[in-house]
Amino acid sequence: MTRLTSRTALSARLTPLCAAALALATFSAHAAEGMWMPQQMPAQAKALKAAGLKLDPTQLAKLTEFPLGAVVQLPGCTGSFVSGQGLVVTNHHCAYGSIQHNSTAERDLLKNGFLAKNLAEELPAAPGTRVAVTVDVRDVTAEVLDSATRALSGEARSAAIEARQKALVAACEQDAGHRCSVSNFYGGALYQLRKQLELRDVRLVHAPANGVGLFGGETDNWVWPRHTGDYSFYRAYVGPDGKPADYSPNNKPYAPKQVLKISQGALNEGDFVMVPSYPGTTNRHRLPTEVAHAFDWEMPTLVKAFDEQLQLIHQATAGRRDAEIRQAGRVQGLGNGLNNWRGQLKSYAGSDILARKQADYAALQQWVAAEPKRQAEFGAAFERIEALLKQSQAVEKRELAQGFATPGLLTLARDLLEQAHQRQLPDAQRKPGFQDRDLPRRKQRLQSLERRFDEITELKVLEHTMGQLLALPAEAQNPALLQALGLQPGMDANALRERLKTLHAETSLARDSAERMAWLSRSPAEFAQSRDPFIAAAVALYADDRAREAQAKALAGDLQQARSTLMRAKQAFAAAQGRALYPDANSTLRISHGQVAGRPGPDGAHWSAFSTLRGITEKHQGKGDFDAPAAQLEAIKARRFDRFGVKALDSVPVNFLATLDTTGGSSGSPVLNGKGELVGLCFDGTSDAVISDWDFNPKTTRTIVVDARYMQWQMKVVDKAEGLLKEMGAQ
Repeated sequence: MTRLTSRTALSARLTPLCAAALALATFSAHAAEGMWMPQQMPAQAKALKAAGLKLDPTQLAKLTEFPLGAVVQLPGCTGSFVSGQGLVVTNHHCAYGSIQHNSTAERDLLKNGFLAKNLAEELPAAPGTRVAVTVDVRDVTAEVLDSATRALSGEARSAAIEARQKALVAACEQDAGHRCSVSNFYGGALYQLRKQLELRDVRLVHAPANGVGLFGGETDNWVWPRHTGDYSFYRAYVGPDGKPADYSPNNKPYAPKQVLKISQGALNEGDFVMVPSYPGTTNRHRLPTEVAHAFDWEMPTLVKAFDEQLQLIHQATAGRRDAEIRQAGRVQGLGNGLNNWRGQLKSYAGSDILARKQADYAALQQWVAAEPKRQAEFGAAFERIEALLKQSQAVEKRELAQGFATPGLLTLARDLLEQAHQRQLPDAQRKPGFQDRDLPRRKQRLQSLERRFDEITELKVLEHTMGQLLALPAEAQNPALLQALGLQPGMDANALRERLKTLHAETSLARDSAERMAWLSRSPAEFAQSRDPFIAAAVALYADDRAREAQAKALAGDLQQARSTLMRAKQAFAAAQGRALYPDANSTLRISHGQVAGRPGPDGAHWSAFSTLRGITEKHQGKGDFDAPAAQLEAIKARRFDRFGVKALDSVPVNFLATLDTTGGSSGSPVLNGKGELVGLCFDGTSDAVISDWDFNPKTTRTIVVDARYMQWQMKVVDKAEGLLKEMGAQ
């Protein structure tokens, strides 16, 4: 591998003594790469033990035992049980939607924080919040890709895979209270059925003020040193019978089988750490063609669009605190994505990433071509996938501009109309996402609109994005979309503004919650008779939408066939070299491991492994992203470190760096020491390391972790949350 070559070349330039001294560090950096499937961990037992794992490595393959049994999945994030009463710790930014949902201009929990002093004071989390506990995973590749399905291509292949996945999920969910899903790995070469206990009654327990949980804001996002207390607490509840249930005052806290203990010991640079998490998506196995497309076109396009939207939202909400609260989650998501992509583009510029990807791909092709049997099995897929990717990228370029300009209420209306059509079918024949099992989540998404929609902001953003769309050449337009909305290419800005205002003035989807919910039970015929402009537009677009969907499924089926073939070739190639191959992240449970470690920074600087309370007072400005609470500043000034101070730092450690391989979805994940004790929570990376989603670099890749000692210090000394600390056994 190219990465191994670069490390070998480095060692060759060192004296023998220096090379020997760096041998362990080199090995550890290499070991840090990989978001491994739990079943792959026992094979790494020797390396894990050498790195500092005190647990039996086979424990890391047991999903329901310690420590994996304490790790839970949240929407877009990870969390972990830290008490026998269903207390879940995760990131502040992972609970942000629930904090926002419960905030108003008069009771601003975002600004001031929240602490429930007892169970009765806990607040319902945002609609759709779930705590998912994985209870079983099994390989279902043979059932999804049977001989008949393998012989299919295009839309027929997509349909067959979908049908088998739905059947597996339906059978699995006969066990009430569980949510099941089928995930594919290695480009669709492997499928697993995952069964999760779904805890639906989730409540907000504690969140520090924004000046702690979001200290540094977008200014410090993807930056080191950081000084952010990115933690919050939920509690999961069940019905009186102990089974998952919707919210009720009669419910009781869930009693998890496994709980993590917060470490009360030391944590130093060089110490072993690991992180079990549910990372979202990585792209390390993507082809060179895809790498070039992503960095040359896709990311620059998204950066421009997200930057423009953020500026427009800030302009539209300025001076309107309720609107700022409504748009807070949207702003956070846009800002996070924007900084991530900017960091990736900066790292990619002038690098040899594409050249190395091309060299690796050429080596794979040569290995396949060197043996007739391999060529017969894998060879045709190389040319096939390149042609398919060309089609896929052309479609994306056409569709992305349409997506940016489409009103959010039209997207909602399209979803509701498709729900109406799907309800006409037997449940088993409906599309994924439109079955009876999905209705509660759809209802909750509609409910959440009540606290997240702001018409003034929506109109300002739409005027800009739709104006850009109407200025594009005719071949880039979708005439059906424009006609459905009553728009024409080349409309002047005033005419466009008035038309958008009319559309929003005449719809009830945003303002009338009862009417919005009522559409869930209406028939296609009732949709066709509606005069609501967005419902009418959805009806007008229905045939065009289904035609585009069919084309997408046909392309997806062919891509799955070609990509899974190439990934099987890549697995065989790695095995021939004696290497294990981890799959790209796909929101399933993974484990990565590494060390607490600083690193060289830009311009000859050195990044220390730990940041401290001193950085908070140094950065504090009393406004914007750097507005620490007065009580916290007073405690720091008085040096009330309690038992959480570290003599070598002469302060309380706030955040630390670790050579952990993580990505989006890893947020909130418990960082564990060698004994499986919680020493921190993942919450960010550095801007020059976010490129690791595509290309892992052991020299630069670092995960930023909120130190458990800082979390406990803030809770005890500043926020007076001793009750929670006692509940966690940390008092």
